[in-house]
Amino acid sequence: MVNAMHTPILDMQPDTSGATASGTTMAVAMDDATLAQAWAILESVPDPEIPVVSIRELGILRDVRRADDASGTLEVVITPTYSGCPAMGQIKQDIESAMTAAGLVSFRVVTVLAPAWTTDWITAEARAKLNAYGIAPPQGDRPIAPDTAQPLRFVPRRGSVADQPPCPHCHSTHTERLAQFGSTACKALYRCLECREPFDYFKPY
Repeated sequence: MVNAMHTPILDMQPDTSGATASGTTMAVAMDDATLAQAWAILESVPDPEIPVVSIRELGILRDVRRADDASGTLEVVITPTYSGCPAMGQIKQDIESAMTAAGLVSFRVVTVLAPAWTTDWITAEARAKLNAYGIAPPQGDRPIAPDTAQPLRFVPRRGSVADQPPCPHCHSTHTERLAQFGSTACKALYRCLECREPFDYFKPY
């Protein structure tokens, strides 16, 4: 357990003074190791709706930190792709299962809504994986500055780049939208007019 890891360090400190320089260094090193371990564990937690990418690659996992209080509890910070995303309950359970299985049981999952999630947080690696999986990654169409309010846009602007995303199968841009919503609310259903294959497009917002 995380708390048990810190107990020997506290016992090493002299009764008549604060933490020694060496004791502080050891505490920081052990804490850094625990945080690094947590990051490594969570790297393997997949998104339940798109299992080829992790929650870190999608930008859902925002931070792993110590609570800013006397407890120093490990906090796993996540942000939903949109408020009310039905996958968040499953993501929380998967995080708890992965952390507990690795022996890290003193932690809590914290959901934050601000700043709001944006497709800008999807990593380049995740975009490539989405494309290989048959989902066209988001294409531009995000004119909102990072520090301003971000309206949630499930329907792309008419005439935008997002109106004709490249087909993930043959890479043609000769595509058409069949429906504003695909397998989930954050995706739209498209069809390629060259290879005739349908595909989901991850809408940018």
